[in-house]
Amino acid sequence: MSEPEQNPVHLMDRITTQPDVMGGKPTIRGLRVTVGTILGLLAAGHSIEKILQAYPYLEEADIRAALQYAAWRVEEVELLSKTCASVCAVLFLP
Repeated sequence: MSEPEQNPVHLMDRITTQPDVMGGKPTIRGLRVTVGTILGLLAAGHSIEKILQAYPYLEEADIRAALQYAAWRVEEVELLSKTCASVCAVLFLP
């Protein structure tokens, strides 16, 4: 990586949500680039270098922050699903 490692907590500070920017979707530093856009580009096989060329106002740490945010959200959904399953099992015992 071209930048020094950053504290993961500080990386998450790069992800913002504002109702008046991109419909409230998570964006990179309040810019009109969503986390979903970055993840989609990575999933399509674009390298970080290519993404940074296409969006010169982004930084490598922004890309890492988008990945970290996505990982956090997936974990949150998994935990919520497990919690709901446990609660439903208790509430709807035969």
